[in-house]
Amino acid sequence: MAGDRDIDDLPKNAANHTALTPLWFLDRAALVHPNRNSVIHGSVHYTWLQTYQRCRRLASALSNRSVGFGTTVAVIAPNVPAIYEAHFGVPMAGAVINPVNIRLNAQTVAFLLEHSSAAVVMVDQEFFPLAEEALKIWANNTKSNFRSPLLIVIADESCDPKSLKYALGRGALDYEKFLETGDPMFAWKPPEDEWQSIALGYTSGTTASPKGVVLHHRGAYLMSLSYALAWGMNEGAVYLWTLPMFHCNGWCFPWTLAALCGTSICLRQVTAKAVYSAIANQGVTHFCAAPVVLNTIVNASPDETTLPLPRLVHVMTAGAAPPPSLLSTMSRLGFRVTHTYGLSETYGPSTVCAWKPEWDSLPQETQARLHARQGVRYIALEGLDIVNTKDMTPVPADGTTVGEIVLRGNAVMKGYLKNPKANAEAFANGWFHSGDLGVKHPDGYIEVKDRSKDIIISGGENISSVEIENVLYAHPKILEASVVARPDERWGESPCAFVTLKPGIDKSTEQRLAEDITQFCRSKMPAYWVPKSIVFGPLPKTATGKVQKHLLRAKAKEMGVMGPVKKSRL
Repeated sequence: MAGDRDIDDLPKNAANHTALTPLWFLDRAALVHPNRNSVIHGSVHYTWLQTYQRCRRLASALSNRSVGFGTTVAVIAPNVPAIYEAHFGVPMAGAVINPVNIRLNAQTVAFLLEHSSAAVVMVDQEFFPLAEEALKIWANNTKSNFRSPLLIVIADESCDPKSLKYALGRGALDYEKFLETGDPMFAWKPPEDEWQSIALGYTSGTTASPKGVVLHHRGAYLMSLSYALAWGMNEGAVYLWTLPMFHCNGWCFPWTLAALCGTSICLRQVTAKAVYSAIANQGVTHFCAAPVVLNTIVNASPDETTLPLPRLVHVMTAGAAPPPSLLSTMSRLGFRVTHTYGLSETYGPSTVCAWKPEWDSLPQETQARLHARQGVRYIALEGLDIVNTKDMTPVPADGTTVGEIVLRGNAVMKGYLKNPKANAEAFANGWFHSGDLGVKHPDGYIEVKDRSKDIIISGGENISSVEIENVLYAHPKILEASVVARPDERWGESPCAFVTLKPGIDKSTEQRLAEDITQFCRSKMPAYWVPKSIVFGPLPKTATGKVQKHLLRAKAKEMGVMGPVKKSRL
């Protein structure tokens, strides 16, 4: 009989046990490849040794100002070297990095800074007015209790020097000068406990205040290695920063790149032309992007593209379910797409549609359909299932029974900052509840069907908005599509499609186009799924490029109850 004792009584000691943290990856990269390029931004090039020294200077300069364990450092910046450095320098000081979305308004930024009690605000010169406005709002909210955080401005040669001069005039410290106050040989300490927080990121609060997702060193370590394995990413990869580092810590890639001694190419503004040009001129092998960015890449005009590609380029996509038609176009152009799914609460993507060699011989359309599924759990995620929302029993693997996607393991956040109610809901019954609905296929791969709040219930039948969108994306004249529920006098709700046309399509024929789109849908889906209303115009997006369905739902509601079929304009 096995007892309740191990075969030995050997204790952990300093020689054989240490807290996991991705900070060691940087120390190693500087040792192995001191002279290899680590970060490139325009004419600025740093080597791994320089990046390590700069990060140690940052940690040292923060420590000198008593910024350490238990404090938060907010960084408001696009993809520039300073935000990369902060992913190491801030936790090396023992503090927590909070990368702030640069496209938020001052009101929301003020909420985040106050909620996280930011001790330092590092801000790119272009976004200094945003930070200043946010601090003003925070000060007004708290009156006499307000303690102004240390304000550091990051200069960028590609910006108007006036904004830098203004920031310095308002008392902000120059980032480079701040680094000079730190020691490049600073003896940073890893965390005593790997459960210590490394990063804080706010979810886009579509309905309520944003929630602060707290991540730990252990999860960041495991996930940054898991990404490299899931993607088959090699040592020395050249990575283009199209995904914002403020979005789920750039899906942990700042740490992954240090582990692989790769090179980061910073991209301040993401355009199709800039992406193609970096691939052609800077040796890019990998980049990540939401489907909306991939859409601009495949629909770029000939003068913006550099085709054929000089090498196979690996793309990881997540953020919304990519339409199968988009995936097959990307692979025709020479991009190899890895499709993943996850949330801020799971360090970014945590499931992957792992490709099977036997799919290679299937027809292109079948491949794209299989590839559009969200797949299986990452190596560093221990549990993934789809369960009945009422009693938590796993749904059958039949590809049709819809349930909620739940996850558990080291890749799940510590919890939401100062929000016990949200934590109790999110972690009910020992699983993290994603709020996403999906099905499990016979091969065990999962497929997202909708956010629970996006599902359309028409005449008592559930309709997946994602499936209708996939069909709309296959229409030759449609650039982007989003489908939401619209009140319907007969069915309760019916699908309403918001559509952006490709450039150069004659808009004066919208009535005819709407009829054509309706016909197209009829030939490809059940009649009750066909959008009863079609609205033309640009789609509202969040700062990370996700379509703001709550705004579209509000628009659809405003349009009034659906009687007989109407066509409308946005």
